[in-house]
Amino acid sequence: MHIYRFIDESGGVHYGTDYQDGRCNLCEGELFTGLTSTGRTVAVQRLLAPLEPRAILCIGLNYREHAAETGAAIPDEPVLFMKNPAALNHPDAPVVIPPRMVSEPEVDYEVELTAVIGRDARSVSVDEALDCVLGYTVGNDVSARRVQKLFGGGQWVKGKSPDGFCPLGPCIVTPDELGDSQALNLECRVNSQVMQQSNTSDMIFTVAELIAHLSQDMTLKAGTVLLTGTPPGVGVARDPQVFLKPGDVVECEIEKIGTLRNPVQ
Repeated sequence: MHIYRFIDESGGVHYGTDYQDGRCNLCEGELFTGLTSTGRTVAVQRLLAPLEPRAILCIGLNYREHAAETGAAIPDEPVLFMKNPAALNHPDAPVVIPPRMVSEPEVDYEVELTAVIGRDARSVSVDEALDCVLGYTVGNDVSARRVQKLFGGGQWVKGKSPDGFCPLGPCIVTPDELGDSQALNLECRVNSQVMQQSNTSDMIFTVAELIAHLSQDMTLKAGTVLLTGTPPGVGVARDPQVFLKPGDVVECEIEKIGTLRNPVQ
Protein backbone atom coordinates (compact mmCIF):
# COMPACT_ATOMS: atom_id res chain seq x y z
CA MET A 1 0.00 0.00 0.00
CA HIS A 2 1.09 3.58 -0.78
CA ILE A 3 -0.20 5.67 2.13
CA TYR A 4 -0.66 9.43 1.71
CA ARG A 5 -1.63 12.04 4.30
CA PHE A 6 -3.38 15.09 2.92
CA ILE A 7 -5.65 18.05 3.49
CA ASP A 8 -8.97 17.95 1.64
CA GLU A 9 -10.87 20.91 0.23
CA SER A 10 -12.69 21.52 3.52
CA GLY A 11 -9.45 21.59 5.53
CA GLY A 12 -9.76 18.11 7.03
CA VAL A 13 -6.67 15.89 7.40
CA HIS A 14 -7.00 12.33 6.09
CA TYR A 15 -5.10 9.25 4.99
CA GLY A 16 -5.59 7.78 1.57
CA THR A 17 -4.15 5.62 -1.20
CA ASP A 18 -3.87 5.69 -4.99
CA TYR A 19 -3.09 9.41 -5.26
CA GLN A 20 -3.28 10.67 -8.83
CA ASP A 21 -4.62 13.65 -10.74
CA GLY A 22 -5.20 15.58 -7.52
CA ARG A 23 -7.46 12.96 -5.95
CA CYS A 24 -6.96 10.23 -3.36
CA ASN A 25 -8.81 7.09 -2.36
CA LEU A 26 -9.99 7.94 1.16
CA CYS A 27 -9.07 5.56 4.01
CA GLU A 28 -10.55 5.12 7.46
CA GLY A 29 -8.84 3.83 10.60
CA GLU A 30 -5.51 4.70 12.18
CA LEU A 31 -2.02 4.56 10.70
CA PHE A 32 -0.59 2.22 13.34
CA THR A 33 -3.63 0.01 13.92
CA GLY A 34 -4.75 -0.36 10.31
CA LEU A 35 -6.16 1.62 7.42
CA THR A 36 -8.89 0.41 5.08
CA SER A 37 -10.13 1.96 1.88
CA THR A 38 -13.62 3.47 1.88
CA GLY A 39 -13.82 3.15 -1.89
CA ARG A 40 -14.49 6.89 -2.13
CA THR A 41 -12.13 9.36 -3.82
CA VAL A 42 -11.76 12.94 -2.64
CA ALA A 43 -9.96 16.01 -3.94
CA VAL A 44 -6.58 16.74 -2.36
CA GLN A 45 -5.85 20.36 -1.50
CA ARG A 46 -2.23 19.53 -0.60
CA LEU A 47 -0.10 16.62 0.50
CA LEU A 48 1.38 16.50 3.98
CA ALA A 49 4.33 14.60 5.38
CA PRO A 50 2.93 11.06 5.75
CA LEU A 51 3.08 11.25 9.57
CA GLU A 52 4.03 13.51 12.44
CA PRO A 53 7.03 11.65 13.87
CA ARG A 54 7.24 10.84 17.54
CA ALA A 55 11.02 11.07 17.21
CA ILE A 56 13.44 11.62 14.33
CA LEU A 57 16.54 9.43 14.57
CA CYS A 58 19.28 9.76 11.98
CA ILE A 59 22.38 7.82 11.01
CA GLY A 60 25.56 9.50 9.78
CA LEU A 61 28.24 8.06 7.49
CA ASN A 62 26.23 4.98 6.54
CA TYR A 63 27.24 4.75 2.86
CA ARG A 64 30.72 3.51 2.03
CA GLU A 65 31.20 5.98 -0.81
CA HIS A 66 29.92 8.90 1.29
CA ALA A 67 32.37 8.07 4.07
CA ALA A 68 35.12 7.97 1.46
CA GLU A 69 34.22 11.39 -0.02
CA THR A 70 34.37 12.99 3.43
CA GLY A 71 37.66 11.29 4.31
CA ALA A 72 36.09 9.54 7.29
CA ALA A 73 36.90 6.01 8.38
CA ILE A 74 34.21 3.34 8.04
CA PRO A 75 32.46 3.43 11.44
CA ASP A 76 32.55 0.33 13.65
CA GLU A 77 28.97 0.93 14.74
CA PRO A 78 26.17 3.26 13.62
CA VAL A 79 26.69 7.00 14.15
CA LEU A 80 23.47 8.26 15.73
CA PHE A 81 22.13 11.80 15.94
CA MET A 82 18.64 13.31 16.16
CA LYS A 83 16.59 16.06 14.58
CA ASN A 84 14.02 18.08 16.49
CA PRO A 85 10.52 16.88 15.46
CA ALA A 86 9.72 20.55 14.77
CA ALA A 87 12.07 20.24 11.77
CA LEU A 88 9.35 18.26 9.96
CA ASN A 89 8.44 19.59 6.52
CA HIS A 90 5.96 18.59 3.83
CA PRO A 91 6.10 17.75 0.11
CA ASP A 92 6.29 20.89 -2.04
CA ALA A 93 6.60 23.13 1.05
CA PRO A 94 9.55 25.52 1.07
CA VAL A 95 12.75 24.84 2.96
CA VAL A 96 13.31 28.26 4.48
CA ILE A 97 16.95 29.16 5.06
CA PRO A 98 17.29 31.14 8.31
CA PRO A 99 18.45 34.71 7.57
CA ARG A 100 21.80 34.32 9.28
CA MET A 101 22.63 31.37 7.02
CA VAL A 102 21.92 33.17 3.74
CA SER A 103 24.92 35.51 3.87
CA GLU A 104 27.30 32.61 4.56
CA PRO A 105 26.12 29.72 2.32
CA GLU A 106 26.14 26.43 4.20
CA VAL A 107 22.82 24.62 3.73
CA ASP A 108 23.15 21.15 2.19
CA TYR A 109 20.84 18.43 0.86
CA GLU A 110 20.86 14.71 1.80
CA VAL A 111 18.49 12.17 0.24
CA GLU A 112 17.79 9.30 2.67
CA LEU A 113 15.70 6.14 2.79
CA THR A 114 13.54 6.60 5.88
CA ALA A 115 12.02 3.73 7.86
CA VAL A 116 8.82 4.32 9.82
CA ILE A 117 8.59 2.27 13.02
CA GLY A 118 5.11 0.76 13.27
CA ARG A 119 5.25 -0.87 16.70
CA ASP A 120 7.45 -0.43 19.74
CA ALA A 121 10.83 -2.08 19.22
CA ARG A 122 12.98 -3.02 22.22
CA SER A 123 15.85 -5.51 22.20
CA VAL A 124 14.88 -6.96 18.84
CA SER A 125 17.23 -9.14 16.82
CA VAL A 126 18.29 -8.43 13.24
CA ASP A 127 15.91 -11.17 12.11
CA GLU A 128 13.02 -9.56 13.99
CA ALA A 129 13.81 -5.93 13.21
CA LEU A 130 11.96 -5.49 9.92
CA ASP A 131 8.77 -6.83 11.51
CA CYS A 132 8.69 -3.53 13.43
CA VAL A 133 8.67 -1.42 10.23
CA LEU A 134 5.34 -0.02 9.09
CA GLY A 135 6.84 1.18 5.84
CA TYR A 136 9.31 3.48 4.14
CA THR A 137 9.34 7.04 2.89
CA VAL A 138 11.79 9.54 1.40
CA GLY A 139 13.64 11.93 3.70
CA ASN A 140 15.83 14.96 3.05
CA ASP A 141 18.24 15.51 5.94
CA VAL A 142 18.77 19.22 5.23
CA SER A 143 21.92 20.30 7.06
CA ALA A 144 23.45 23.63 8.07
CA ARG A 145 27.10 22.63 7.75
CA ARG A 146 28.77 25.54 9.56
CA VAL A 147 26.44 25.18 12.54
CA GLN A 148 26.87 21.40 12.45
CA LYS A 149 30.65 21.62 12.52
CA LEU A 150 31.43 24.78 14.48
CA PHE A 151 28.56 25.74 16.76
CA GLY A 152 27.11 22.52 18.10
CA GLY A 153 29.68 21.76 20.79
CA GLY A 154 30.72 18.67 18.88
CA GLN A 155 27.13 17.50 18.41
CA TRP A 156 25.25 17.64 15.10
CA VAL A 157 21.71 18.22 16.37
CA LYS A 158 21.68 22.03 16.20
CA GLY A 159 22.89 22.11 12.59
CA LYS A 160 20.34 19.48 11.59
CA SER A 161 17.26 20.87 13.33
CA PRO A 162 16.23 24.31 12.04
CA ASP A 163 12.51 24.45 11.39
CA GLY A 164 11.60 22.76 8.11
CA PHE A 165 14.93 20.96 7.73
CA CYS A 166 13.34 17.47 7.62
CA PRO A 167 11.06 17.10 4.59
CA LEU A 168 9.36 13.68 4.43
CA GLY A 169 7.15 12.16 1.76
CA PRO A 170 5.41 11.91 -0.54
CA CYS A 171 3.99 8.71 0.97
CA ILE A 172 4.72 5.65 3.09
CA VAL A 173 5.14 2.44 1.11
CA THR A 174 4.48 -0.76 3.04
CA PRO A 175 7.16 -3.48 2.99
CA ASP A 176 5.06 -5.89 0.94
CA GLU A 177 5.05 -3.42 -1.97
CA LEU A 178 8.58 -2.09 -1.49
CA GLY A 179 10.41 -5.41 -1.46
CA ASP A 180 14.10 -5.45 -0.53
CA SER A 181 15.00 -2.18 1.24
CA GLN A 182 18.69 -2.88 0.50
CA ALA A 183 18.27 -2.82 -3.28
CA LEU A 184 16.75 0.59 -4.02
CA ASN A 185 18.11 3.26 -6.33
CA LEU A 186 18.09 6.75 -4.86
CA GLU A 187 18.86 10.14 -6.32
CA CYS A 188 18.93 13.81 -5.37
CA ARG A 189 18.60 16.60 -7.94
CA VAL A 190 19.03 20.35 -7.46
CA ASN A 191 17.46 22.41 -10.23
CA SER A 192 17.19 19.17 -12.25
CA GLN A 193 20.94 18.51 -11.99
CA VAL A 194 21.79 15.12 -10.48
CA MET A 195 23.87 15.61 -7.34
CA GLN A 196 23.52 12.23 -5.60
CA GLN A 197 22.95 8.86 -7.24
CA SER A 198 23.46 5.52 -5.55
CA ASN A 199 21.79 2.35 -4.28
CA THR A 200 20.91 1.31 -0.73
CA SER A 201 23.12 -1.75 -1.25
CA ASP A 202 26.04 0.61 -0.46
CA MET A 203 24.85 1.00 3.14
CA ILE A 204 27.38 -0.02 5.77
CA PHE A 205 24.62 -1.04 8.20
CA THR A 206 21.33 -2.37 6.81
CA VAL A 207 17.96 -1.10 8.00
CA ALA A 208 17.51 -4.29 10.02
CA GLU A 209 20.94 -3.92 11.61
CA LEU A 210 20.26 -0.30 12.52
CA ILE A 211 16.95 -1.09 14.21
CA ALA A 212 18.40 -4.06 16.09
CA HIS A 213 21.41 -2.03 17.23
CA LEU A 214 19.43 0.98 18.43
CA SER A 215 16.75 -1.09 20.15
CA GLN A 216 19.28 -2.76 22.46
CA ASP A 217 19.61 0.48 24.47
CA MET A 218 16.35 2.31 23.85
CA THR A 219 12.76 1.66 22.90
CA LEU A 220 11.94 2.80 19.40
CA LYS A 221 8.33 3.91 19.88
CA ALA A 222 5.74 3.51 17.15
CA GLY A 223 5.84 6.68 15.08
CA THR A 224 9.61 7.04 15.24
CA VAL A 225 11.23 7.68 11.87
CA LEU A 226 14.76 6.52 11.13
CA LEU A 227 16.74 8.31 8.43
CA THR A 228 19.27 5.70 7.38
CA GLY A 229 22.11 7.80 5.94
CA THR A 230 22.94 9.55 2.69
CA PRO A 231 24.96 8.49 -0.36
CA PRO A 232 27.88 10.43 -1.91
CA GLY A 233 27.49 13.71 -3.73
CA VAL A 234 26.59 16.05 -0.86
CA GLY A 235 27.35 19.70 -1.52
CA VAL A 236 29.94 20.12 1.21
CA ALA A 237 32.12 17.37 -0.30
CA ARG A 238 32.07 18.76 -3.85
CA ASP A 239 34.83 20.80 -5.46
CA PRO A 240 33.70 23.52 -5.69
CA GLN A 241 31.20 23.16 -2.89
CA VAL A 242 27.50 23.48 -3.70
CA PHE A 243 25.06 24.85 -1.14
CA LEU A 244 21.35 25.55 -1.41
CA LYS A 245 20.15 29.08 -2.10
CA PRO A 246 16.77 30.77 -2.40
CA GLY A 247 15.13 29.86 -5.69
CA ASP A 248 16.59 26.34 -5.86
CA VAL A 249 14.37 23.27 -6.13
CA VAL A 250 15.47 20.01 -4.49
CA GLU A 251 14.06 16.67 -5.63
CA CYS A 252 14.83 13.52 -3.63
CA GLU A 253 13.72 10.34 -5.37
CA ILE A 254 13.80 6.73 -4.20
CA GLU A 255 12.81 3.81 -6.37
CA LYS A 256 9.33 2.38 -5.63
CA ILE A 257 8.50 5.24 -3.24
CA GLY A 258 8.46 8.41 -5.30
CA THR A 259 9.85 11.94 -5.43
CA LEU A 260 9.96 14.42 -2.57
CA ARG A 261 10.14 17.95 -4.00
CA ASN A 262 10.88 21.14 -2.05
CA PRO A 263 11.68 24.66 -3.20
CA VAL A 264 14.23 26.68 -1.25
CA GLN A 265 13.25 30.06 0.11
